[in-house]
Amino acid sequence: MYDFGFIGVGHMGATLANAVIGAVGSGKCAVCDADDGRAKLYAAAKGCDVLSAREVAERCRYILLGVKPQNMAELAADIGPVLKSRDDYALVTMAAGVTIETLCDMLGFTAPILRIMPNTPAAVGAGCMLYATGDRLRAEDRDVLLEALKPTGELVETPEALMDAGCAISGCGPAFVYKFILTLAGAGESVGLDGDTALKLARQTVLGAAALAVESGEDPRILCDQVCSPGGSTIEGVRSLEAGSFAAEVEKAVRASFDRTVALGKGK
Repeated sequence: MYDFGFIGVGHMGATLANAVIGAVGSGKCAVCDADDGRAKLYAAAKGCDVLSAREVAERCRYILLGVKPQNMAELAADIGPVLKSRDDYALVTMAAGVTIETLCDMLGFTAPILRIMPNTPAAVGAGCMLYATGDRLRAEDRDVLLEALKPTGELVETPEALMDAGCAISGCGPAFVYKFILTLAGAGESVGLDGDTALKLARQTVLGAAALAVESGEDPRILCDQVCSPGGSTIEGVRSLEAGSFAAEVEKAVRASFDRTVALGKGK
């Protein structure tokens, strides 16, 4: 019997597996993937075992489902009959838009489930993971899972009804930040900096500004005001952002991501 089983070790599945294996050790974990070669490479690198999806369902205490929303119904049909005969397991799902109720419908019964929505900065321990607890999940199992996932970064309990909205910020937001870094660096080049220097400045500035916002706990509007001396250069740039469509475009991006997450949950 294994403590943890990972069905799917793509980018995010592997990120979570790395965190859990680091916390509990590779000997207590097993993996599988639709790409058997990828599963074997991952297992060889981490020193854990490779099983089939059904074997994970049979032999693992905590089972993390790292498959795409479009593939969840097929996986549920495969492992559901195995899980239905067990009462000593818990599932973790990270499929965007797939609610706990929907996953239970796919399985054909009500299962103990922790639903999570991680983001890519989890790979460096700086993630922001949303989570919601299903009615059948035992408190002690929830605590074990959250402790194992703690190395990924911040864990934020979220009402499941708001998880898609939260994911549009934490799950999709890193891509928006990377686009901002690239845009800021490109603007630096336009005023004379070389590309490497501009990118280094943009990366570190975003990192430092975010760290100050988190560690100080200060309202970002106040932090912004602290940079903007009256009549100075920063306030001119901020005024330019406010006069343009910066805020509107960010809101449109979040809305577009939210709408797509909802659509994925409906199988579209």
